[in-house]
Amino acid sequence: MSLLRHTTILAAALLLAGTATVAHADDVSMADGSVHFTTPANWVDIMQTTGDPEVHVFQVPDPSPTASTSLARITVTVKKVADLDGFNTYRSGADAKARGLTGYQPGVRPADDINGNAYSARENGAQFDYLEYYWFKGDRAIQLRCVRPQQTQAGAAWTAAFDKGCHALAAQLGG
Repeated sequence: MSLLRHTTILAAALLLAGTATVAHADDVSMADGSVHFTTPANWVDIMQTTGDPEVHVFQVPDPSPTASTSLARITVTVKKVADLDGFNTYRSGADAKARGLTGYQPGVRPADDINGNAYSARENGAQFDYLEYYWFKGDRAIQLRCVRPQQTQAGAAWTAAFDKGCHALAAQLGG
């Protein structure tokens, strides 16, 4: 077999392997089906854990050069809790972790969720905006965390689309 043919086959195999490992999100079920939501097709499911807590992390692709140094992402975490006190303990722990982030600055709480939290912090030298929502459903604490760079070369339209996607997911999880 010629070197060119070997190279072509290897390149095709790597391309296929790469596309097989990148999962595009759409319908997502967590916590044995007790939590279900859909995401835009362009969000990439980049990490998933099972057990307790169960976590899904979605990359929201930023088409600009900003993406080479920052990761815009949306995370859904589901944790079993015994009761409302357990939920409040989970929520307080998440707040404490947020306040411990480098450059933490409180923001304006989401108007559509009394359990929400907004803040900014530094990651890799850049300022990021965080928007978090919390719900207590049955025996589960649910956290939605939306994280994006404050400044991106993708522009205001991309930022607005990111925020709209975050709020749409919050409406699904909170409904």
